[in-house]
Amino acid sequence: MAAPSVFLLAVSGEIESGEFPGFDDLYCKFSFVYGQDWVPTAGLEEGISQITSKSSVSPTTLVWNFPIDITFKSTNPFGCECWGGSGPGAKAPPDPRFLAGPQIVLSVYGPDFFGHDVVRGYGAVHVPVVPGRHKRTIAMFVPESTSRLQQLTSWFTGRRPEFTDPKVVAQGEGREVTRVRSQGFVTISFNVITKDLHKLGYDVGQGQSTGPQGLQGL
Repeated sequence: MAAPSVFLLAVSGEIESGEFPGFDDLYCKFSFVYGQDWVPTAGLEEGISQITSKSSVSPTTLVWNFPIDITFKSTNPFGCECWGGSGPGAKAPPDPRFLAGPQIVLSVYGPDFFGHDVVRGYGAVHVPVVPGRHKRTIAMFVPESTSRLQQLTSWFTGRRPEFTDPKVVAQGEGREVTRVRSQGFVTISFNVITKDLHKLGYDVGQGQSTGPQGLQGL
């Protein structure tokens, strides 16, 4: 039987909830960003949640419980959050843009005073590669105008500063010249299964197992 040439990373989970003090009636968009060494084989690469509101039960929390489900194949785990470099012939990747592990990018939107949909937060986190159940809390941020006049103009027109492509959040290039401020948090959970990772000689350790989600090397 021929040795496998790729491994699989199956990810499911939920965009569980968010905390955005002072804001209500928000919805969330997600998209996966990955390098050229990663190829999605099943599931959805992007989606949009329902609009959710705060309740008397959870007056500070917006609950989405919006599902995510995607499977990737790859030949090496460079760029992953949990990569420890213990595979055969491990060495630094020649170009991180080509070998970057998958990230999930979140954009949260909601109405302003005039009823216009404006961005309430951007954020991104690497998809764990260790099998098991993982939970991440993502600190969100929004771009800011560079002057008081621009801030006042954007407030009156309802056109707040936004990224033309939210996926830039997952990249470092050009971020040093972008003015942002922190705004809110989003909690997301991942259930991760890998296949053939051990057969290729990689050891990423063992995460918290919850039933069959912790299986590796199927």
